[in-house]
Amino acid sequence: MRMNDVPETRTVWQNPVEVIRALKPEHPVMVFAPSVLEGIARTYLQGFPGMVTYAVKANPDESLIRALVGAGIKGFDVASPFEIDLIGRLAPGAARHYHNPIRSQAEIAHAVRAGVTAWSVDCHSELQKLFDAVPPEGCEISARFKLPVLGAAYDFGSKFGASPEVTAELLKAAAERGYTPSLTFHPGTQCTDPAAWETYIRIAGEICDAAGVRAQRLNVGGGFPSHRVIGIEPDRQAIFALIAEVTAQVFGENAPELVCEPGRGLCADAFALITRVRGLRPDGSVFLNDGTYGGLSELPLIGNIDRIQVFTPEGAPRRGDPHGHVIFGPTCDSVDRLPGEVALPDDIADGDFVVFHSAGAYSSATNTRFNGFGQMSQLTVKELE
Repeated sequence: MRMNDVPETRTVWQNPVEVIRALKPEHPVMVFAPSVLEGIARTYLQGFPGMVTYAVKANPDESLIRALVGAGIKGFDVASPFEIDLIGRLAPGAARHYHNPIRSQAEIAHAVRAGVTAWSVDCHSELQKLFDAVPPEGCEISARFKLPVLGAAYDFGSKFGASPEVTAELLKAAAERGYTPSLTFHPGTQCTDPAAWETYIRIAGEICDAAGVRAQRLNVGGGFPSHRVIGIEPDRQAIFALIAEVTAQVFGENAPELVCEPGRGLCADAFALITRVRGLRPDGSVFLNDGTYGGLSELPLIGNIDRIQVFTPEGAPRRGDPHGHVIFGPTCDSVDRLPGEVALPDDIADGDFVVFHSAGAYSSATNTRFNGFGQMSQLTVKELE
């Protein structure tokens, strides 16, 4: 979507500051740097010891999908008929892994018609649905398991995943019915500790032993972190190296092919969100034109992004001493505020622009028009800082 006040001839901007200086946008603007996305994609493709797929739910923007395909991504984790069809249209021939473990019969039928051949399950009733509707020839069923492992911003195991014991039963049943048997897990979101993957991989080996089945593939999920905190960049190479090392230790020559499905880890750092100060209170609280019903919806769940810059309407950086401020969104709902306090320069002023970096995941995808706010545009930039 293009802003009404963007010149028709201008399609690529230099950086967020240039957007601020030229447009002084009154509504939130998400800026996308394809070159940054392509660089991150290359890091995964060159460093991860297996197949790299993108979890579409994190950000289904069509320009992002096309950039990923151009960078060499050949697989996508899809969770709905919409995402199945989106990837079928934008990336024909790419692998589509339907790894939402719970599906209606109509959704399964849609995926079968679309040619999906990779599925996941976490209970016997859902496995039976696949047995009833999905032909086994050339089709993979991945049993998804969960563990009480710490190290993530929030735990996906509260919603999806079977115990290791049930997972062994699912794996064995899929193999006996002629499907390609595989395993999958998700360690949780924003995992900065590589040890989260180690525990899961070791249990995967025990599940295979209990089932008496060699898993063809092991999908180590998403959870790969983005650069949300100043001075602490995600060490992707350390995570990749540990996954490869532990897989070799556990499985030896019978090691399954590895797959990963980063969403946030691929897309978040390629975007920045430009917001504007609507007002300041004497107590220091800041009201922005975006909040928890918009592009900042995820922050109450996993914590604030502290990679923030503040600029005057002329694009000059504010350099005052940082102090904690309560940040509210624009709606009349009292829960529309960021958690805790956010460090902002003490010379921040009404009308200034606040730029949140690493904002590309679960932001534009979950943006709403609640209370009449949420008008968000997206522009392309060459660089983000």
